[in-house]
Amino acid sequence: MTLTRRHFLSQGAAAAVLLASPFIARPARAQAPLTVASLFGEDKPETKIWLRIRDLVEAKLPGRFAFNIVQNAALGGEKEVAEGAQLGSVQASLSTVSVLTGWVPELQILDLPFLYRDRAHVAATVAGEVGADLSARLGEKGFAVPAFINYGARHLLTKEPVTRPSQLAGKRIRVIQSPLHTTLWSAFGTTPIGIPITETYNALSTGTADAMDLTKSAYAGFKLYEVVPYLTETGHIWASGAVYFAKSFWDGLSDEDRIVLSEAAKDGAALFNELIVADEEASVAVAKAAGGQVLQPEEIEAWRAGATAVWDSLAEVVGGRARIDAVQAVAI
Repeated sequence: MTLTRRHFLSQGAAAAVLLASPFIARPARAQAPLTVASLFGEDKPETKIWLRIRDLVEAKLPGRFAFNIVQNAALGGEKEVAEGAQLGSVQASLSTVSVLTGWVPELQILDLPFLYRDRAHVAATVAGEVGADLSARLGEKGFAVPAFINYGARHLLTKEPVTRPSQLAGKRIRVIQSPLHTTLWSAFGTTPIGIPITETYNALSTGTADAMDLTKSAYAGFKLYEVVPYLTETGHIWASGAVYFAKSFWDGLSDEDRIVLSEAAKDGAALFNELIVADEEASVAVAKAAGGQVLQPEEIEAWRAGATAVWDSLAEVVGGRARIDAVQAVAI
């Protein structure tokens, strides 16, 4: 047999082996860095959700992603992190929808005060047509959102006891930088001041602000009971949130990658919603042990009246009064 003939047969045999062994022939995909920003430490739901997502993804796609979960707001507050996602420095995070309204104003339908009856009402809304529409709009602005989460209801936090809305007149209140929140608290005679959550403790301790609103879970997470020891259970807004990936990162993934990440995010969101309830109870216990007090609101109809201006001013932005009425009537 000639050398040329022997070489040809050798090459053919090698090719046959490769064709019969697709795992040998398929080039390995490079590991993708996945930087996740979390506002809290590993003991809080905001980080536990990402630990669950990481483990689920690793089980299905071993070594595909290098998760780097950066905790304790080291990458900034929600707004800064969202901007980082758009720039590509952050690949994933959570955010209250209030912060994301700067990009998608229609999200304010989820923040309308005194619109939602309870957690189940919120869940049914985001699982339906409204949630699908908002996810699509977020995708157009650079955020791939496979799941929504519920941070719990927002309550009023103050330095002095406040149970009636008239007691807020003249106070400076820290708000999320959102027209909805500004309109709401202006209706009660306050001066709203937009301050990032990471700077709020100092603002309250120095007198830049006198009050704020926040969920019970985050109340202890940021140790705010030290500077605003009174929590009035107004429950005025249910704080919905989004689990998101940077769209620039998402679009570069395979269909398989996206499916696995989406399923893991939905599982993680379900865990988050369970954990947040227990975390709220623990948070209030911590606050009370440190001298914090929980108060019940008086004149509830007067509180609701303040929300009327918000509904009226944002009806056109969120899809019209018909959409508000449809959400209000969502069956559980």
